[in-house]
Amino acid sequence: MDSRIKKLAKILTDYSIKINKGDKIRILFDSEAKELALECYKNIILKGAFPIVHCNMPGFGYAYYNLASEEQLKEFPKLAEHEIKACQGIINIGGSYNTKELSNIEPKKIATRRKITSPLSDFIVDQNNWVIVESPTHALAQDAEMSLEEFEEFVFSSTNVEWQEESKKQDKLKEVLDKGKEVRIVGKNTDISFSIEGRQGIKCDGHRNMPDGEVFVAPVEDTTQGFVEYSFPAIYGGREVSGIKLKFEKGKVVEATANKNEEFLKEMIATDPGSCKLGEFGIGVNFGIKKFVKQILFDEKIGGTVHLALGRAYKEGNGKNESAVHWDMIKDLREFGKIIIDGKIIMENGKFKI
Repeated sequence: MDSRIKKLAKILTDYSIKINKGDKIRILFDSEAKELALECYKNIILKGAFPIVHCNMPGFGYAYYNLASEEQLKEFPKLAEHEIKACQGIINIGGSYNTKELSNIEPKKIATRRKITSPLSDFIVDQNNWVIVESPTHALAQDAEMSLEEFEEFVFSSTNVEWQEESKKQDKLKEVLDKGKEVRIVGKNTDISFSIEGRQGIKCDGHRNMPDGEVFVAPVEDTTQGFVEYSFPAIYGGREVSGIKLKFEKGKVVEATANKNEEFLKEMIATDPGSCKLGEFGIGVNFGIKKFVKQILFDEKIGGTVHLALGRAYKEGNGKNESAVHWDMIKDLREFGKIIIDGKIIMENGKFKI
């Protein structure tokens, strides 16, 4: 076993989530991530807890969305609900065999299923004892335009760090967001503003995502005004959408265009009443992650970037927007851009001024 895998598993089970004796802990993993899942499984047993294992195999997701009838798509997963509500924590380990598996699935099918399962997603998020991690695979390395060895080094160097120290570094930015009222983001083809008054900044320090490294806040739902052009492709449900431009009025998307997969973008925005509003404004603070690799778990943490997510807001920071969708989209401010809060520049060209 690679010692880096053992160290990451230890972080996940000893730091990221709480595991007490007798707890039931759900482990979901892609088959390519078996080694990391197995190491987490062992750690959970050694803690006197009970692991419940689910393995995702290549092809099953495609078969479901390709063949399922509308009746099947709209069937609520009661057995999964029972299991999820009986568990005290969840470790979700990605490890894609084929990152484009769902690229040709009809967008409406994915949106329909997300609507049905959204109560479970909301319950998991509110439970507040879960973590998501990506294990390096050939498919992910190919998307990142790296060898597997290079991608493994990229992953483990960004996950196997002292997260307690990283947490302390985020305190100042959280304080600025907690006190802030009005946010304005200016960049290439971008000038967008919204209120964050009454909302709390949330530090992301290794407890929900691995790797981590952002501080986020939920915009006030009906206040977003302006326009944004996102810097990188946004990937959702295996579908890649590039060249995204959005215009907001009174909190809602009123215009949406894309160079690639524009129809899918518009379908997701129309999923439900909350999917056309911003649910999250996140600021990337992990300056160890510099390269866009087409994996949102890494990309949204890039130091000097922001992400403005459509859809569901996380309630822990007083966010109120509800949706089956939560789609992070990234704006790079490192070459040209500013974050202005209450008239004060807090970041310019990717560098903090606080």
